[in-house]
Amino acid sequence: MSENVLVAEKRDRVGKGTSRALRREGRTPSVVYGDKKEAISVSVETKELVKIINKGGFLSNTMSVEVEGKKHLVLPRDIQLHPVKDTPVHVDFLRVSAKSKIAVNVLVVFLNEDKCAGLSRGGVLNVVRHEVELMVPATAIPENIEIDLTDFDIGSSIHISDFKLPKGVEPTITDRDFTVATVAAPSGGADEEEDTAEAEEASEGEE
Repeated sequence: MSENVLVAEKRDRVGKGTSRALRREGRTPSVVYGDKKEAISVSVETKELVKIINKGGFLSNTMSVEVEGKKHLVLPRDIQLHPVKDTPVHVDFLRVSAKSKIAVNVLVVFLNEDKCAGLSRGGVLNVVRHEVELMVPATAIPENIEIDLTDFDIGSSIHISDFKLPKGVEPTITDRDFTVATVAAPSGGADEEEDTAEAEEASEGEE
């Protein structure tokens, strides 16, 4: 995928009045900060910004912001949207480097649902986390992490340790092997089985 580049203009003045004036001109106030360097107040063309946002994955992909001819490798960390128009009104860009590691939410993808032992027996995939927060290299952010469901049966819990994470990637939660999904029994199935077992035991006792 080609690198996204936004050409930014430096802002000498900040404040609500200046920001409103920029938005009327079709520009979005922004700030470039981090990497132990001075923060720079800038503005970017809103139309170009929206084009990049509409590509998807805006908050989980690096890009370049060019200020006065110098490119800054950044990761968008926060975007404020207009409450009615849903257009961007401010963006924070975090500078990163090849050595930077950052926390991002990464999509979980489930493979081979049609071959899953538990699902083929009527079980239900209960997704606890559709995304997982991972600590990743800033220049190698995975689009998703995958898990093959083939061998999971009813009653199985799918933990983060079941995923083969890319090199240099680790979960931000390190104190427990947390659950990402479960293969649950059909609704009412477990209770019905327990009730049947109890009834059989009671019948045997009476005999």
